[in-house]
Amino acid sequence: MAMGRNISMMTHFILLGFSEHLELQSVLFVLCLGIYFMTLVWNLGLLVLIKMDLHLHSPMYFFLGNLSFVDISYTSSIAPKMLCDFFKEQKTISFVGCAAQFFIFIGMGGTECCLLAAMAYDRYAAISNPLLYTALMSPTVCVGMASTAYAGGFLTGLAQTSSVFRLRFCRSRIINHFFCDLPPLLDLSCSSTFLSQVINFLVVCAVGGTSAVVVLVSYGYIIASVMKIHSNQGRTKAFNTCVSHLTTVILFYGSGLFSYLHSSAGHSKDQDKVVSMFYGIVIPMLNPIIYSLRNKEIKEALEKLKKKKSMSSLCHLVL
Repeated sequence: MAMGRNISMMTHFILLGFSEHLELQSVLFVLCLGIYFMTLVWNLGLLVLIKMDLHLHSPMYFFLGNLSFVDISYTSSIAPKMLCDFFKEQKTISFVGCAAQFFIFIGMGGTECCLLAAMAYDRYAAISNPLLYTALMSPTVCVGMASTAYAGGFLTGLAQTSSVFRLRFCRSRIINHFFCDLPPLLDLSCSSTFLSQVINFLVVCAVGGTSAVVVLVSYGYIIASVMKIHSNQGRTKAFNTCVSHLTTVILFYGSGLFSYLHSSAGHSKDQDKVVSMFYGIVIPMLNPIIYSLRNKEIKEALEKLKKKKSMSSLCHLVL
């Protein structure tokens, strides 16, 4: 009933976007379009490469492929709408569209948390229990972990979307942001947001907190195992298998934590938008680049693909 009343009172919202800086609209549009294009190219390319190369059909790359899919969905929930709105005088979004955007963004964020935890466990199994790795990370286990990650993300999105969009929005329809994010939506509510904030806090603790604990515990065991390796070469090799994942974890959790503290500290809306731009659009572009630059197997797979294309082109010319 609450949502029904909301729809009758508020059929749409108006996003301000970056309208405070009209002189920078063209520059920001080109920058955001370039970042989004690179996000799609790198993540889709990584998905295709993992699918085509049999040497990449392992648990680590299974989860990496899922991470690429999540990053595409995550950033696509906000980037296309944001790009379309750049040169519009009135940047409207329907109530249902706003709820859908919020659900996908939050849900994919929750899924990424769970996937990063699964990837940390995979690295723990590979380094701390190499003899049991095949059993610990069997195809059935991997599919089960990935399914759990998507289920966790879906429940996260459902719980937070339900808690926010049950509120009454009657103060204003103007959202001082470029997408439907949690803080600006709560600012618009003319009913008590206490229950919504409690639900959101519990959901974040349950999904984000549990995932963070799994990552920390996994890396605790990894460090303990690596320190037992006597040769420096062995230690370096073991640590190198974790560098890309650890970098991704630090960027994702670090930006999320910074965003939370940043908003709580009462900084300007412009600063909040920059932070949101980083964790919502920039990080999904960086993830595949980090894995591609640091991963020998991906580099080798790319070289093989290039050789195949060269051979194919040569055959066409000869024929």
